[in-house]
Amino acid sequence: MKIDLEQTILRNLLTNEPYLRKVIPHLKREYFEGVYALLFSEVTQFVAKYNKLPTIESFKIEIDESEKFNEQNYLHAIDIMPTIFQYSEENEEWLLDKTEKWCQDRAVYLAIMESIQVIDGKHDLYTKDALPEILQNALAVCFDNNVGHDYLEDIDERYRFYHEQEERIPFDLDLFNKITKGGLPNKTLNICLAGTGVGKSLFMCHMAAAALAQGRNILYITMEMAEERIAERIDANLLNVPIDQLENLSQKMFTDRVRKVASGTTGKMIIKEYPTGAAHSGHFRALLNELKLKKKFTPDVVFIDYLNICSSARMKSMGGAINSYTYIKAIAEELRGLAVEFNVPIMSATQTTRSGFGNSDPGLEDTSESFGLPATADLMFALISNEELAGLGQIMVKQLKNRYNDATGANERFVIGVDRSKMRLYDIDETQQTLTAQPEQGMFEGQKTNKFKDIKIS
Repeated sequence: MKIDLEQTILRNLLTNEPYLRKVIPHLKREYFEGVYALLFSEVTQFVAKYNKLPTIESFKIEIDESEKFNEQNYLHAIDIMPTIFQYSEENEEWLLDKTEKWCQDRAVYLAIMESIQVIDGKHDLYTKDALPEILQNALAVCFDNNVGHDYLEDIDERYRFYHEQEERIPFDLDLFNKITKGGLPNKTLNICLAGTGVGKSLFMCHMAAAALAQGRNILYITMEMAEERIAERIDANLLNVPIDQLENLSQKMFTDRVRKVASGTTGKMIIKEYPTGAAHSGHFRALLNELKLKKKFTPDVVFIDYLNICSSARMKSMGGAINSYTYIKAIAEELRGLAVEFNVPIMSATQTTRSGFGNSDPGLEDTSESFGLPATADLMFALISNEELAGLGQIMVKQLKNRYNDATGANERFVIGVDRSKMRLYDIDETQQTLTAQPEQGMFEGQKTNKFKDIKIS
């Protein structure tokens, strides 16, 4: 009887418990073929239920009672049963290496077969834009030899981690630096939640301008406004000119001011426009690679204005069987994956729901279209405006989710100054903070107003 690697793997799963515990998280049923796939399913079900390896007698009883086997597969299983239960000591390192290589080869083969289905338009879920990710996931199959952090033994490693200076993109707003412990770390997705007209794009344009002034490289991707409109907002911010007065500057005066900004920074900014709803992480990945190749430009931070009007690289567009929760969550996961892949923080935004638009105390539940977005984001905060705040030239910030700093109580809510004419945000004095408490107590859901107990006119 021919014995191949697939059979060797199955035999060790049934007779070598240490091997089984190491490889079972990495094996998939689809890696096996024919009767081996059925036997693998029976092994994993038995171990999951009883936490022990089956004996040949118990395994045969399970197969006899299973409805998965047709006559041909059943006879084949009975025929090879004595062989796959015959324990043979193997070199563990060799066996693990061979198993890992086999898993990688099977993953690539299956990815190619799935890609052919996608190309032929026969795949129920994915479009052609998902092909790079399908193949990338297959090529990433790897056995992780790290068995975890030993709390009592790895003391030095943990101490070093506590004292490492993690690279971050700092804000020019003190309270944002305070709540993020110094700024945005790499490999993160950060989301600004606000209603229409409150200041999502203003916030991101201000932050992009501040990062450029710090000497950072900025990539600003816009799908809501034209490239020139984003540049206009950043001009107003950096040139210290009201946005409606930019057109009154002479060409020489305008050029001189921009050159002065350029002389004061080592950073660069690229603004790229895509049609609304037509671009996804695959387009952004291609742009990042093209900028690196053609312009030697690698961004330190990426702004995407904004997440809800991106498309998904993996899911087909709305109108099919996919609901908004799944679709927006997929976009968020793809963007966060892009941040990890290129080792940058990504800043984006999302709209509030219709009920959240007039809510002076929005929460994560007021995220439009998908609660999967806040589940994926590393930092999420709301920008809130009302008549009192607008009159003071201020915007309220409320922390909604923060993976960088657990101590959200002290600065759960705070206000920052806003100069909308120059598209600028700025710190205000502690004594001018217009909000020091939550909305009035005793209000039931649906009865919240735009009035706050401690709003004061400074």
